[in-house]
Amino acid sequence: MLSNTDLERELLLMTDRYTPELFGGIVDLGGLALVNNYSRLVFDPERFEDAEKEIMVSKGMGIVYTKTAYQQALRKELSAREREEMLSVYYRPYHAAVEMEVQKLLDQFERCLIIDCHSFPSKPLPYEFDQSTDRPDVCIGTNLFHTPKDLIARVKSFCDQNGALMAVDSPFAGTYVPLKYLEKDRRVFSIMVEVNRSLYMNEQTGDRSAEFSLTATLIDGLVREINAYRFLLGGEASDFL
Repeated sequence: MLSNTDLERELLLMTDRYTPELFGGIVDLGGLALVNNYSRLVFDPERFEDAEKEIMVSKGMGIVYTKTAYQQALRKELSAREREEMLSVYYRPYHAAVEMEVQKLLDQFERCLIIDCHSFPSKPLPYEFDQSTDRPDVCIGTNLFHTPKDLIARVKSFCDQNGALMAVDSPFAGTYVPLKYLEKDRRVFSIMVEVNRSLYMNEQTGDRSAEFSLTATLIDGLVREINAYRFLLGGEASDFL
């Protein structure tokens, strides 16, 4: 329902640009990267299928967005048939793939650490619940069941030592865990890492900024710090939030 110009603008606002590159160290360290190559304007894999459990439905941003970042009409509401098609073609296969990889790691190592990688705009967009303009450089998202306290402390210490302002669950909260394991299996650990886009890109054009390399180095170091924590995990961790 948008013009081509407005759609390009919406893509710029809502796309986590360059995150595969910023977090590429995960693969370098032997980890596995699962990258959603579809725009979240097509579907958002980190929304609950059950609309009653998904808080973003109130913003028109459930699995399939019907509203823009500025809460204008993006597309018409899906019919029941269209929604089922979206779930079957895009949403469920994504989750099945993640579950399969997590299970492989659990079978091999008896534990799995998920780093949920995102970026966020330097100024709040109208759809966001947190409208504070005082935004950190790095936002850490947590889950009471899956995010140990000492992992958060390690990330905080690393950010402090490297001059990066970090906040926990602000401006965005939570972290991704496949529904099969969500609040059921403590062997699955998860932490979300969101990077302020002003640190590495021109938010008006989408181009990389002169600070891209410095930010990439910072995030690479942060990934390595999280990876080092993974070696401390033995069986079930007990010190959760």
